[in-house]
Amino acid sequence: MSESSDEEEWPVSSEWLEHVLSEYHGSAAAVEDFRLAQKESALSDILSVVVRYRPSPDEDVLTLALVLKLLPRDPFSRFFVTEAQFDLREIKFYTKVAPDLHDFQKEYLPEGEEPIVLPIPKCFHARYSGADESPMESVLVLENLKFCGFDVMEFARGLSLDQAKSALAAVAKLHALSLVMKVKEGTPLDKKYPFLFQTARATDSYQQLVERGLPQLAQFLETRPGHTAVMEALATLKNDTKELISSLLAPHEPVALITHTDFWCNNLLFKDDNSCRILDWQMVTYSRPTNDVALLIVSSVPTELRRRHSETLLDHYWENFTADTKKLTVDVEADLGYTKQNLSDDYRRSQLLALLLCIGSVDVALGDPVTEQRLLDLLQDLHDDGILSKDIL
Repeated sequence: MSESSDEEEWPVSSEWLEHVLSEYHGSAAAVEDFRLAQKESALSDILSVVVRYRPSPDEDVLTLALVLKLLPRDPFSRFFVTEAQFDLREIKFYTKVAPDLHDFQKEYLPEGEEPIVLPIPKCFHARYSGADESPMESVLVLENLKFCGFDVMEFARGLSLDQAKSALAAVAKLHALSLVMKVKEGTPLDKKYPFLFQTARATDSYQQLVERGLPQLAQFLETRPGHTAVMEALATLKNDTKELISSLLAPHEPVALITHTDFWCNNLLFKDDNSCRILDWQMVTYSRPTNDVALLIVSSVPTELRRRHSETLLDHYWENFTADTKKLTVDVEADLGYTKQNLSDDYRRSQLLALLLCIGSVDVALGDPVTEQRLLDLLQDLHDDGILSKDIL
């Protein structure tokens, strides 16, 4: 049964779910019933499915909540997604990168030490066929963490200090695991995983968004007195944004590693205890870790908390990042010569990239007095700190 009025357009049936669950469990699963609801987003059509099934004939009935991510039905959105390979990147992250990051640890973990677990949804099924195949298909089936007590935070409210710390500790696991794997294997990760969002392609995508967002931001600033200096600084940067994005996105040794690159509060889920899970891996990139750190703090932390606790959050990230790498026998400072001061310097540069990415999605902030004021505060603070300048490079 289904809650969707156009069920026939979706590749979901009892038989299909039985195939997915049987493949996952390695036994003949039997679906008793399921409920289906639809949600659309920019990069995928999302279905929520609650299914009751028996993992095998002699087991009790279980209830499982799943999320299905499919190609958008809208032709323009579908072309945009497949051309930029957003769907392929996310599927490859769950089916290739995440398993590799888990498995390689076995060789380096001290005996009795538990592996570092990526804080991501469990993947039940994935299938991809490119545009040159028929039929073109992109399906990703994940656990629905909202049925486990996780929920997304309101963008207008922003993250608390504990939530921001939890999010940074979560992404530090990805950074540490991918860095150690690169160091131990001696292979640049953009060569090992050629499907990662390459710098040139990512730069073109982000530049298009910035070109769309800058006029919107300028129009908004014209209605807010007292921001002339900010407007002049942004106007000076206008012709250099592509070069800036490219330079700041490019992997920077010795700590080039895998980054989420869309790391803000709407791609995070939290429980009441502030434990965090990371969603939406379409932008996964080979870059520098501070790009994720800066985007979270710049986009998702309220003004006063950002002003008072940015250094606290950087310290917390550094402690988690270095502790995770040491667990796998890599000392970032001693072995790679990368210090907390290097992190702070990179963070300063990454704030400009974070701002440019926010400008590309500036419509998210406009229209709400709380988020508009947060944006104004951010622009003024970055200007006062000398961030709104090409010299930051």
